[in-house]
Amino acid sequence: MKNFKIRIEHQCPQCGAPITLEETDRLFACPFCRVTSYLSVQDYFRYVLPFQTHETNDLFFFPYWRFKGMLFSQVEDGIRENVVDMSHQATAISFIPPSLGFRSQALKLRFAVPEADGFFIRPQKSIETVRKTATDFIGIPLPKPVFHQTHIGESLSLIYSPFYIKNRRLFDAVLNKPFASRIPEDFNPRDFPGGSPESGIRFIATLCPDCGWDMSGARDSLVLICKNCETFWMPVKNEFTKLKAAYLPGENKNEIYLPFWRIRADIRGIELDSYADLVRIANLPKVVKKNDDQIPFFFWCPAFKIRPDLFLRLCSQLTLSQPGRDLADFRPGEIVSSVTLAVSEAIESLKLNLTTWVKPRREFLENLSKISVLPKAALLVYLPFETDRHDFKLSEFGITVNRNALGLAANL
Repeated sequence: MKNFKIRIEHQCPQCGAPITLEETDRLFACPFCRVTSYLSVQDYFRYVLPFQTHETNDLFFFPYWRFKGMLFSQVEDGIRENVVDMSHQATAISFIPPSLGFRSQALKLRFAVPEADGFFIRPQKSIETVRKTATDFIGIPLPKPVFHQTHIGESLSLIYSPFYIKNRRLFDAVLNKPFASRIPEDFNPRDFPGGSPESGIRFIATLCPDCGWDMSGARDSLVLICKNCETFWMPVKNEFTKLKAAYLPGENKNEIYLPFWRIRADIRGIELDSYADLVRIANLPKVVKKNDDQIPFFFWCPAFKIRPDLFLRLCSQLTLSQPGRDLADFRPGEIVSSVTLAVSEAIESLKLNLTTWVKPRREFLENLSKISVLPKAALLVYLPFETDRHDFKLSEFGITVNRNALGLAANL
């Protein structure tokens, strides 16, 4: 899998030293002043393509929505998976390119900041409209009917591409070359809503809100750990919120703990509230025991990004296995893998998860639109995987994760 991550040039907020970030980076330590910060944004990141022109008086920036993630489509013969990585005009102008092509991957971007020179056209198309256009396009070759579609692990950003007008010709400011021979006589970019770009970027100090100790995590981690007071923290609206975490104790020293979301939900349209219901509705080769109807049913989902087919397999295997009946409070001294999939994205997988094991399948799919899954509570759970040369193994439940597949997931 090729690396299609955006790279961003920026300055350390503490000392001003130049740094290069990747789009998945959230935690970074400045190599000069050694200050560690967490990068947060209120809604989505805004970037600007680099430009060479000095025609700053006539410079304007045209917006593109860019999103990537996994798209799952439930059709009659199974689930089709796609990895989506695309950009599309956020404002409709016919003589401006409909997408960025590979520019966002090939060039180093900068964050859009309010003090930037030039006129920034505001998006007039919602991301929902662009997402639906992309989804419909991908769905054209799919066999019909399509019972359910969902995006999971989606990364959304707004990228501005620079242009300027000279002698009534449109110039591409990235290459500083004319793009179109002529433009409409009445075209003026300032007739569109716009002005200075919004930013919303915040650099949060990574000090534990409880004890003041430095928190730790990988560059792309959505959850930070304080090893001093053994607490977990997740950024919410430019501040850290404490997160409850648990783990299933392992038996071997050669283990790595992979994170998963365990989600309790209110399911309407089918009877699925307990482990006994799961045995019956999935037609598992087990006998329902006396107290199985007292054991609550949970959905399980990886809290890390991984290839779509493996993601779906892990959701299904763990949900059917229902591990973690003897969970303990997690002590972050163990070797743990990063949380790179937010719980909000995991929630998008719940209904899809059902379609992989509910029986009878055909009847269930025909009634899928009448079924709702409403999440009620989520817990971050670390499960112990034994490590060998090629795989991580959760032997008790017969589950394996390929080490290379996990490493390459950073590109998703």
